[in-house]
Amino acid sequence: MGASFGRGGATGFLQDLQQADCIVIQGSNMAECHPVGFQWVMEAKARGARVIHIDPRFTRTSAVADTHVPIRAGSDIVFLGAVINYILSNELYFHEYVLAYTNAATLVS
Repeated sequence: MGASFGRGGATGFLQDLQQADCIVIQGSNMAECHPVGFQWVMEAKARGARVIHIDPRFTRTSAVADTHVPIRAGSDIVFLGAVINYILSNELYFHEYVLAYTNAATLVS
């Protein structure tokens, strides 16, 4: 964002996080670095959402997460590839949403 627009910024509407059932935070200590946005994560958690923190370090974000996944530094792409493979192989995605709002209709039968 910074290189394109001159300053960094969120790419999504953080208030929407409070409506999530599961929040994955990867490579960020959001509790310390983005405390205003993290309030919406805590709102979702109070509603019963699961919070998963993927980071080599155990941080304040890890402490409040339901699950901390301490991956090795530099293994993010391999980890995400495995998660995507598991979700697709076990059909754990929302079929209707994916077909209606993504280009998956041209890729998935």
